[in-house]
Amino acid sequence: MSTNPPRKTSLLQRLTALRPNPTVLLFLATIVAVCIANSPWRESYEHFLQYPVQVIVGGIELFRHLGHTMTISQVVNDALMAIFFFLVGLEIKQELLVGELASPKKALLPVIAALGGMIFPVLFFLTVSPEHPESIGAAIPMATDIAFALAVLASLGDRVPKSLRVFLATLAVADDIGGIIVIALFYSSEVALLPLGIGLALVGVVLLLGRMRIHTLEPYIILAIAVWALFLQSGIHPTIAGVLVALCIPAGTKVHIRELAQKLHDETSHLSTDAREADRALILSHEQLERITEIRSTAGKAISPVQTLEHALAPLVNYFILPLFAFVNAGVSLGGVSADMLLGLPLAIFLGLFAGKTVGISLFTWLAIRVKLCPWPEGMNLIRLVSLAALGGIGFTVSLFIANLSYDSPELAQLLNEAKLGIFAGTIGSGVVGYLLLRKFLPHAKA
Repeated sequence: MSTNPPRKTSLLQRLTALRPNPTVLLFLATIVAVCIANSPWRESYEHFLQYPVQVIVGGIELFRHLGHTMTISQVVNDALMAIFFFLVGLEIKQELLVGELASPKKALLPVIAALGGMIFPVLFFLTVSPEHPESIGAAIPMATDIAFALAVLASLGDRVPKSLRVFLATLAVADDIGGIIVIALFYSSEVALLPLGIGLALVGVVLLLGRMRIHTLEPYIILAIAVWALFLQSGIHPTIAGVLVALCIPAGTKVHIRELAQKLHDETSHLSTDAREADRALILSHEQLERITEIRSTAGKAISPVQTLEHALAPLVNYFILPLFAFVNAGVSLGGVSADMLLGLPLAIFLGLFAGKTVGISLFTWLAIRVKLCPWPEGMNLIRLVSLAALGGIGFTVSLFIANLSYDSPELAQLLNEAKLGIFAGTIGSGVVGYLLLRKFLPHAKA
């Protein structure tokens, strides 16, 4: 029997080992925000959101916009969410290169479905709220929250055919691309050409470094921060900077995975295992240090910068940025809610998400199949298509983001609160109905 003492682990290591579901954390952060916004701590919560964040590096204030220090709310929405969209850009690039979007034939049907899922929500919204300023938020129900939608689909387990998972994931990626274009075109302020021009030039530098197969991450990180700062000053929403830089990061490797095992075998075969050691120390020779450093470098060259950054950023985004975003933005106040109010902007967003997404995705997909542009995905029929399309109405994260862009002024605060009510109602309704329909119409798992 081993007599070694039990190994002690830090709190951080134990929390990391638990790996809580990011979707659950997002949901819990939302619940906490709603509870606080409807409690005696509401004023403290609002004061927290407006607290200035002053970070000065080398005499330069990082979070300063239009002559003012940015608040916690602005830092989350304009800086941290740029990291989220940077991660989205990395995922989109992989899909465009080697994923479902890499093949025009495979991508055609979900892209057509995504177009329907963007057009019809806007039409439903404008049917109810065509007047300014409510109409500013017409793009709010366009978004699909891929994390929540796939989480609902995953809850059905093996009953979901792989083709349906791929269809929904690809549709959501195409939806993200559409959302990014809408943000760039319609949710940017007056454009300052000089910082925009410099920012685009730096994006070109990132692209050039990628073409030169520079895989060191530091230049890309520094340039990404610079592009973000320039886009912030230019009037183009800074989240677009994250996407543009991500699309320019190289996705190739310097060592092919098929060559890696042989290279590592060649290098480890010359690695001496002799070392000076004691109970609490192990001292390697200079030759061993050089050999191990070379092994680590060789292994690192088998991973592209795109995947290295995605792997590093995904935990930060999933376990910190998105829950913090939900906590900052999901604080909807339920006080003073009336029936008349619900029949305005909240109804427009609810119908856009719940009905617009379902109708748009289903109709465009059915038409594409009907005119023989695309075949039915394996395991899908019309009723399963409608059931899956309902999940497209889960628009939580990006819908909240666009709502904040739409009604980003004190005089529109009430509209922002109403928009959040509509997003919650549409997301919950779409998720519940989509789940129940899929549960009823998907094939039962084999025993």
